[in-house]
Amino acid sequence: MSQQLTHNTEKRLETAILVGVHAQSEDEFNFDSTMEELASLSETCQLNVQEQFTQNRQRFDHKYYVGKGKLQDIQAYIEDHDIDVVVANDELTTAQSKTLNGNLNVKIIDRTQLILEIFALRARSKEGKLQVELAQLDYLMPRLQGHGRSLSRLGGGIGTRGPGETKLEMDRRHIRTRMNEIKHQLETVVEHRERYRNKREQNHVFQVALVGYTNAGKSSWFNALARETTFEKNLLFATLDPKTRQIQINNGFNLIISDTVGFIQKLPTTLIAAFKSTLEEAKSADLLLHVVDSSHPEYRAQYDTVNQIIKDLDMGHIPQAIIYNKKDLHEGTIPTTNKPSVFVSSKDEADIEKVKALLYEQVKRTLTYYEENVPSTNADRLYFLKQHTLVSELTFNEGDASYTLKGYKKE
Repeated sequence: MSQQLTHNTEKRLETAILVGVHAQSEDEFNFDSTMEELASLSETCQLNVQEQFTQNRQRFDHKYYVGKGKLQDIQAYIEDHDIDVVVANDELTTAQSKTLNGNLNVKIIDRTQLILEIFALRARSKEGKLQVELAQLDYLMPRLQGHGRSLSRLGGGIGTRGPGETKLEMDRRHIRTRMNEIKHQLETVVEHRERYRNKREQNHVFQVALVGYTNAGKSSWFNALARETTFEKNLLFATLDPKTRQIQINNGFNLIISDTVGFIQKLPTTLIAAFKSTLEEAKSADLLLHVVDSSHPEYRAQYDTVNQIIKDLDMGHIPQAIIYNKKDLHEGTIPTTNKPSVFVSSKDEADIEKVKALLYEQVKRTLTYYEENVPSTNADRLYFLKQHTLVSELTFNEGDASYTLKGYKKE
């Protein structure tokens, strides 16, 4: 009896197939790893992936995305296996999406929609939710024409959280108005954060940003260093809302540490634009801590992807140190890089100290050396220097009851 009840309450997952075109003209990504990633994204979206269809072509078919022969194979498979959703590995044009929908008669979701869907599921703060909505509307706006039938006919499930084709012009006007409202609200949030940031800079606070591929373990390190509990799970895009905390290293030196949204191959430009404010913290950082999942078979490609996005965001000049994470799950040779790095696990207390030592060394390298003599009566100055500069040596001079401090400070 109880077994029957359990069975009835189980939610049936939508069945899906993945379709990817390895376009030779777009050979900047590792195609196989983008397909693996698409499978992970689909799983995160609770899709039951049944099969993958891939094709090598010089370029994407402007009408069908795949070639006609491959389209027939896909059509036959859908009919035989009762498939609900087709997930494409690229951002489809309105024409491609419309033609595929007309031919296959199932929901067509592209990579961007899939990522947006995950963002919608994950956003927690008001700002995160606004950014997701802005990205969704930005994506939907040029695609309203032609999407209506599939959006209104297929109720529920992935990719259907949007308007149908009724009152199309009114929809467009509403979307434009709503987008302007969101932009205005986000500007207020950004200004608010800008004021905080300027204040921190005036106080010479050193800023560190955790960056890295999605699911590399940035939140685990944020938690380990800040002793905070943020959402930390083996999921793609677990973190969407920017978090910033003050931590201390070297018995007193205060620095600000920020967690950021994970990067991914083929990260759509609309998403980078919409999530700019989650990366604003990283843009003004004095040091980037790049977390790499060393247990992932494609960790080198992920490392390169993150560095490419860092470059695209004009952050290439910021000093970077590498945390090769998940040492406990890594197999094979120890990862190497020409940048300062550690090979660690966030679950190991000794490794947390290693990362703090790496932080200390890297902070020191970006600051300027100073020496200062402070009378022992001037407790305020001593306290200030301990908090705002990286003190490397503190000597008490008995002769004149003063302290000599040697250390490093922000210019």
